[in-house]
Amino acid sequence: MQKKESFIVNRIKSVGYAYKGAVFLLKTEASLKIQFFLGLAVTAAGFFFNISKAEWIVQILAIALIMTAEGINTAIEALADFIHPEHHKKIGIIKDVAAGAVFIAAILATIIGLIIYLPKIII
Repeated sequence: MQKKESFIVNRIKSVGYAYKGAVFLLKTEASLKIQFFLGLAVTAAGFFFNISKAEWIVQILAIALIMTAEGINTAIEALADFIHPEHHKKIGIIKDVAAGAVFIAAILATIIGLIIYLPKIII
């Protein structure tokens, strides 16, 4: 009988797996790399324009939303390709819907960026 690991050890391992997944995404997914660097750019803009605490919170949430959506989209696509490697109409719809969710998040983040930065650039 194998000894069960403690709750703390399991949580530490879970964080390690999550970190490994995030690094994998950043190294292998072009769209996530683009989103990451856009996130860095708007973070720099936030410091340059001295945005408010509330604006920082919204901006960070928008960046996290897009990167999370990209990660989930990648996982869905990989799972769909694993389950059905050949082209299949329903798998295509699943992948399109997952990509559509990223698109919606990107539109939302763009709107948030415009709300935060346009008044600072125009004035």
